[in-house]
Amino acid sequence: MVIKDSKSTQVPFLKSIQPWVFFPSAGLIVLFVTLTLIFQESVGDLFESAQSYISTRFGWLYVLAVNVILIFCIYLGFSRYKTIRLGGKDAKPEFSTWAWLSMLFNAGIGLVLMFYAVAEPVSHFSNPPYGEAGTLTAAKNALNLSYLHWGLHGWGVYALMGLAIAFFKYNKGLPLGVRWILYPLLGDRLKGPIGHFIDTMAVVATMFGLATTLGLGIQHINSGMEYLFNIPISANVQVILIGIITICATASVVSGLHNGIQVLSKIASIMAITLMAFMVIVGPTLFILGSTVQSTGSYIQSLIGTATWMEVYRGTHWMDSWTFFYWAWWFAWAPFVGLFIARISRGRTIREFMMGVLLGPTAASIVWISIFGNTAFYVELFGPGGISEAVQENINTGLYSLLELYPLPYLSIFFVVLAGVIFFVTSSDSGSLVIDFITSGGRDDTPVKLRIFWALIEGAVASVLVLGGGLIALQTGSLVTGLPVCVLMLVVCYSILKALKKYKAENKESHE
Repeated sequence: MVIKDSKSTQVPFLKSIQPWVFFPSAGLIVLFVTLTLIFQESVGDLFESAQSYISTRFGWLYVLAVNVILIFCIYLGFSRYKTIRLGGKDAKPEFSTWAWLSMLFNAGIGLVLMFYAVAEPVSHFSNPPYGEAGTLTAAKNALNLSYLHWGLHGWGVYALMGLAIAFFKYNKGLPLGVRWILYPLLGDRLKGPIGHFIDTMAVVATMFGLATTLGLGIQHINSGMEYLFNIPISANVQVILIGIITICATASVVSGLHNGIQVLSKIASIMAITLMAFMVIVGPTLFILGSTVQSTGSYIQSLIGTATWMEVYRGTHWMDSWTFFYWAWWFAWAPFVGLFIARISRGRTIREFMMGVLLGPTAASIVWISIFGNTAFYVELFGPGGISEAVQENINTGLYSLLELYPLPYLSIFFVVLAGVIFFVTSSDSGSLVIDFITSGGRDDTPVKLRIFWALIEGAVASVLVLGGGLIALQTGSLVTGLPVCVLMLVVCYSILKALKKYKAENKESHE
């Protein structure tokens, strides 16, 4: 079988893929989709049991790992390795800083964060893990937790994976892939079954992490379309919407990295900035500005305590659905986002890389959550209220319930839904590109039909997770697939440090 790639060159199918990664990955994913559809009625209970087991047994590991990884990333950014340039001392960045940061944010978390900027803080405000609900203190704690979940710790996970993949690709000449981040420890053994297993695990984790994001995002898009067009909220409607938007994503996949993903990422970023500016102008402007400064300071001040809190003295399970889920979700996405970040980061120094990946998206997340979250708190504390009740009834309607209270609600909600669709497309086509890299052994010239295949599979997995248990299924998918990646990345800390030390010794000249 011969397939034409995007450059119209003939690429034999089996030569365009890594068969020992492609077929096991595709087989496991298709098997999951098939079994979930067959046992749709009982699979929801299975997901719920699995979520409870993993959270209870391994929640501590997730919390420990994200803290260790963040500290390690900060160390690398200030260490004697900070001037090492990805690709060598003469390498130049392929993308502008604006395009680079836009793609970082959109591929990483843009889709779900846009909707959760109201829903999550308000959820913590009305149902806090500690303290009294509905108070000023509850609002402060809610923002601290929201910033924690979307801030430095999660981006530290992405930064470590991205740096390791980029360094071994651009500085050591290894293929673009996940397996090679352990090269200092396992060497050429990674060319065999061990390497195939690591890449297969990375593909499956990426697929479920991506499907989780797409599934959560489509629930919010469905809620917005109910408001705009009276389209009912249901799993069947969400599956249809996933199918329609997945077709759009495949068109972007065909366009490639420069024409599709880069352009859409810039458009999505501009739309996000426009929405923030709109809310600042029509909302309680002075309250938003003041609370953003205050809440950012509170996040930094309380970071150590918040990041290591485990609710062990309370005996509750609030973290199962929030913090544990988030850390597992970040780990599940790490192979995808890390490889994507590596692909677009050639020419950056380690210092520039760490500052950009850690601080850029974190700052954007804090500003976004602060503007919409604090506006919701203003409504709850000093206005008519009603946002908490709306979120408790349907967490997907938080942002829409807020926009309804301000001018041009129909237009602003339409704008949010449209931005959500674009974020959906950028996440899907970025994921397809990355999975294609992994399953082809790091090739850049794989056939377009393979990318289309993975884009369609992503839509299928997101659909069956929605059908097979909704939010619980989505959370469980990330918890299960994120766990082995969590363990892998703790080992990567030692692997990349060993490689950097050797590289520095071999290249004593300046890498500025």
